[in-house]
Amino acid sequence: MVNFRKYISSAAVLASGLFLAQSTVSTVLYSQNYDNQKSSLSLPSPVSSVVEKTVLSAKELVDINVNTMMADPVLKNATWGFVVYDPKTKKVISSYNENTPLVPASTTKLLTTETALNLLGENYRWMTQLEYSGTIDENGVLNGNLYVIGSGDPSLGTNKAGASSYRDIISDFVAGVSREGIKKVNGDIIIQTALFKGNISMLPENVVWLENNNYYLPAGTTQGINPANEKLIVKKGGFSAEKKFFYVSPYAHQMVYAEKYDGNGVLTTKLPDAPAYLANSFRTTLVKSGIPVTGKVTPKMTDAAPENRKMLSAYKSPTLNDIIYYTNQHSDNSLAEALLRTVGYQKMGDQTSESGRIVVTNHLREAGFDMNGLSYIDGSGLSRSNNVTPISQVKFLTSLMDQKYYNAYLTSLPVGGQSGTLKRMFNLGGNGQVFAKTGTLNKVKTLAGYLKTNSGRTLVFSLMVNNYAGSVDMVKKRMEKILEPALDL
Repeated sequence: MVNFRKYISSAAVLASGLFLAQSTVSTVLYSQNYDNQKSSLSLPSPVSSVVEKTVLSAKELVDINVNTMMADPVLKNATWGFVVYDPKTKKVISSYNENTPLVPASTTKLLTTETALNLLGENYRWMTQLEYSGTIDENGVLNGNLYVIGSGDPSLGTNKAGASSYRDIISDFVAGVSREGIKKVNGDIIIQTALFKGNISMLPENVVWLENNNYYLPAGTTQGINPANEKLIVKKGGFSAEKKFFYVSPYAHQMVYAEKYDGNGVLTTKLPDAPAYLANSFRTTLVKSGIPVTGKVTPKMTDAAPENRKMLSAYKSPTLNDIIYYTNQHSDNSLAEALLRTVGYQKMGDQTSESGRIVVTNHLREAGFDMNGLSYIDGSGLSRSNNVTPISQVKFLTSLMDQKYYNAYLTSLPVGGQSGTLKRMFNLGGNGQVFAKTGTLNKVKTLAGYLKTNSGRTLVFSLMVNNYAGSVDMVKKRMEKILEPALDL
């Protein structure tokens, strides 16, 4: 914790001296209106005048800005923590409540995506294969089955991160069937994907229901439509496009979440069962193309006596590097949860979120992560049971700078004023100099990452605010104000 009193006193003395020498001067002490809210407090000001920048160092300006925010109407009753850290000297430059466990929101994805990069590698891909069993007779009749073999590809058919659409994947599958001379399938299309058993976007544990004025919605029956664009008719109006919507999926018969509200009572959800939709659409396309299929689409998660099979076509997902870039730029919750389950499967042979949590926490412990105050509940940061300290975040981010995948990791982070979830922050000071993951829940706003200073230094920072007053935009402004003088460090 920095000693602010000496900075305030010296600033006041210097300002008084300058006042004697000049007829007009800005003083360090002031009474500021915060976003049109009147305040009777007389506090140290975030320094903006030329005179103050002349007499105070960049570190002093950071410290004074932090001290001012302690009594800011938006933050004074909040629980928040801040630290800016020098990765070369391994020393804290400025901090406040840096050892306090706080809800990190989507900065949780910093841990999830790094674990995936570390354990799987930048070039890891998910494979979705089309195979067949049996024999093909002289008339081109396949007396056997077609197999769609999935591996839990979270981007399958979504166009995310450069992933192919279902139409393109199916077109390749049909081409593979034609190349093999198959003109009729006398058998079933069997789905084998023992990993996730349906690409269902489930709510993580311990989400506090309805606290954000979210809504429960009855789904009704939507079995006849494309689940990628499952549409639910909302019974009541007045829904906000900025809120998340919870409902019971007719596919999974469990509570899931939708992130997009299309208006006019329509919600677009995540895809509950990607392999099933792919296989059914593939069968329909084969029939329309003049290749009849006598059997049906059926799942077979386990196979005690597998048939001999030959591959017809294979679809590769985008690389893990591309997936992580998309995840962090867009703060994509479903991709983050899929990454959690993927590392769990690769290390423990089981697709549950619990295995993923064990793998991530074990990896962090082995990597020297400061486990004090850490509570890692989900991969995305939706759960309010997640906790982490600002100091552990910055030390973790510092340790990654020596990793071979650091550049890929850094590139995946939104850039202030330019890309992703930071495009509308740091448009003036810090434009192109802040590389960080954002986090947002109701009354939670967080930011953690790297900062390139005007002198060329790379610093690491974490700024987490819980239970603030006012709007999220008001908190963003204060975050920018705290970090702005750090650019001159």
